[in-house]
Amino acid sequence: MTDKDVGHDVGTVYRLGAVEQIPAGEGRAFIIGAEQVAVFRLRDGTLRATQARCPHAGGPLADGQMDLTAIVCPLHARAFSFTDGRCPEGEVIAVHPAHEEDGEIVVEMIAAPVR
Repeated sequence: MTDKDVGHDVGTVYRLGAVEQIPAGEGRAFIIGAEQVAVFRLRDGTLRATQARCPHAGGPLADGQMDLTAIVCPLHARAFSFTDGRCPEGEVIAVHPAHEEDGEIVVEMIAAPVR
């Protein structure tokens, strides 16, 4: 895989800058190519990444509440799993692998989920 700053290729790794730009327990939205991605830094330091908008009403997921397993949309409280992107109401969001490497946020873009 190749590190890229722009564009969107399935399976491409993107470095988004210093992990400190996201305080523990919060999320931030980033533009990767033509897509918005929400990146979350959990209280335990783990990084998670999802699509940036809730499929139900377009809510900004980066502004939602989270725990170690899910992100809750701030508009209508739909909880999406960080593992598979599913919520109890049946909707699915894209989940992207994310981790910290040398103090930087690293996200791998993968294809959107099958709905």
